Amino acid sequence: MSEAPLLSVVIPVYNEQAVLPEMYRRLTEVLEGMEESYEILLVNDGSRDRSLEIMIRLRKHDPRVSLVNLARNFGHQLAVTAGLDHARGRAVVIIDADLQDPPEVIPQMVALWREGYDVVYGQRQARAGESLFKKVSAAAFYRFLRRMTSVDIPVDTGDFRLISRRVVDAMGRLGEHHRFLRGMIAWLGFRQVALKYERAPRFAGQTKYPLRKMLRFAADATVSFSFLPLRAATALGFVVAAACLVYAGYAVWARLFAGVTVSGWTSLMVAVLFLGAVQLLSLGIIGEYLGRVYEEVKGRPLYVTDFVAQGPDDRALEGRDEPDRDERPPASP
Repeated sequence: MSEAPLLSVVIPVYNEQAVLPEMYRRLTEVLEGMEESYEILLVNDGSRDRSLEIMIRLRKHDPRVSLVNLARNFGHQLAVTAGLDHARGRAVVIIDADLQDPPEVIPQMVALWREGYDVVYGQRQARAGESLFKKVSAAAFYRFLRRMTSVDIPVDTGDFRLISRRVVDAMGRLGEHHRFLRGMIAWLGFRQVALKYERAPRFAGQTKYPLRKMLRFAADATVSFSFLPLRAATALGFVVAAACLVYAGYAVWARLFAGVTVSGWTSLMVAVLFLGAVQLLSLGIIGEYLGRVYEEVKGRPLYVTDFVAQGPDDRALEGRDEPDRDERPPASP
């Protein structure tokens, strides 16, 4: 293995064939201008387009490009985790491939790291090219999450950040499957500082986080860092129980002292349906936490690698000029 570089840049990749060449060009231009040793660590998260082929060519063209090919699509957060596990640099930058987070900010991150900060996180001042709904919902979510947890998770931030080697090593000891990396890094502590920047529109391709995935991601973040949903379910149960007791007391009083019988099929059904909804909601919240316990106790690895090409050893790339998917035999008639 060659000498460890000063800086590792981890880039998770999923179906980014339209972006990778430009990403490599801009990133290498920035890194070479810094005149420091570096590696670019591309993590292929089960891409179905020509991303793997492009990454292999970049690796063969430039030995400073390392490649981790996952056995299937494990998701963005686990792809980043795989990159952190394989990164060799004294400092590690996490950046997405879509060029919304500009590589040109990296020298400023490195400068702050040299001042003694262990985490330099990019904080978005503007989000160009994104819908009003996404801007509003993202801003509301981060502020909501910050109020729900005891962890000081910075608002308006993503995974774009620089972390020191000791933060990387500490992250390696956190083995949870449902990951919210920006929250985990905030939980670790150390010296952290914000670096404000303006986020650009996606260079090409489509977002890999549609609404369904964003909701799942928000649920992972909430459940991973807060017990408040469980406490809210308990509080709701007490409120409903109190309301039922009050109503029952009123019914008894009306019958004994006012000679009025409380009746009405509609009100009865509304009460039953409301109580049923509260019970199902509470069970759903409990199920979210229980499901995560189930995932953890199985003890499966966070991800599985197909091959790794890093340092001077390229034996893993022999015969891999074309992705395996194009070599499958035709289906029988």
